[in-house]
Amino acid sequence: MTKMIRKSDLPTKTCLVCQRPFTWRKKWSRDWERVLYCSERCKKENKKTNHE
Repeated sequence: MTKMIRKSDLPTKTCLVCQRPFTWRKKWSRDWERVLYCSERCKKENKKTNHE
């Protein structure tokens, strides 16, 4: 049986765009070091502001 991990025990980061904290997700397990944004919206917003 697998050990249950509480969400509060997962690593967190702060989004570079909105400055909100977000927690680790299983789909980011291989790329956690490279994850910088909490959502696609923030990622697109950052690209838009950098090009202007």
